[in-house]
Amino acid sequence: MTAALAGSGQSGGAELADLKVIAFDVFGTVVDWHSGIAAEAERLLPGVDGGAFALAWRAGYQPAMKCVMERMASDVGHGGGTGGFTLLDELHMSILEGVLRDFGQTDVDPALRRELNRAWHRLPAWPDAVAGLARLKKKYIICTLSNGNIGLLTEMAKGAGLPWDCVLSAEVFKAYKPDPRTYLGVAAVFDVAPGHVMLAAAHHDDLAAARACGLKTGYIERPNEFGAARPKDVSPQPDNSLHARDIDALADLLGC
Repeated sequence: MTAALAGSGQSGGAELADLKVIAFDVFGTVVDWHSGIAAEAERLLPGVDGGAFALAWRAGYQPAMKCVMERMASDVGHGGGTGGFTLLDELHMSILEGVLRDFGQTDVDPALRRELNRAWHRLPAWPDAVAGLARLKKKYIICTLSNGNIGLLTEMAKGAGLPWDCVLSAEVFKAYKPDPRTYLGVAAVFDVAPGHVMLAAAHHDDLAAARACGLKTGYIERPNEFGAARPKDVSPQPDNSLHARDIDALADLLGC
C-alpha cells in the first residue's frame, strides 16, 4: 500500500470533513535537509564528510532553540516581552561556528560561512513534495508551519518550486514549535477553529503538540530523513488522524 490510515479505525471521511487548512512542517517533511546540507558542505568545504557535517549541524538545532526559549521565558518572568526571539538563520550560524571547529575548518572566511549558512535556503524538495502539494492546494489552503524564518522559507519555496498559499513561521508568532502559540496561530490567521487545521509532519513529537492544541494530524513517512545509512522508524501511531507514505499519498487519502 502507498498510504495507510491511522487513528480510531476511521475511514477519515467523517473526522476530516471540516478540514480547511493543512500546515506543513518543512525540514525533513517537505525538504531533504540531510542530502541538501551534505552536498553543500562537500561543495564548499572540500574533503569534509558532508553527511556527518549535516548531522552535526542539525544536532545543534534543538539545544540552541531551547536556550532561546529559556531566555525568552526568563525575560517574560522579569517583565520582558518577545524581544529575545532569534531567527533560525541566526541560530544556524551560531551552531555552524562550533561545527566548523569540530571538523577542523577554522580558517573559513566570513563570506564562505554566510554562503554555507544559506544552504538551508536551497534545500531540495523530496521527489513527491511539489506534485503532492499542488494536488492538495486544489482543495485546501496549504501553508508552512516551520521554525524557519520567513526569508529562509520563501527563498526555499522559490528555489524548490513549493506552491504554498502562505508562508507561516515561528517568526510570525515569536515562538518556536512546540509552543501552542504556533499551532493555534495558524487557526487564528485563517479565522478557523483549531479542528479545521491539520499539521502534516514527519515528526511524532510535533504532531503530538499540535494534537494537544486541537489540530488534526497527518504523519508523513520520511525513513531517510537522516540519510539512507540511518533509517528511522516510521511506524504508524494510532493518535494521528492520517498516516501516509509521502505527500502524494496524503493527497490520495484526502481525495485530491
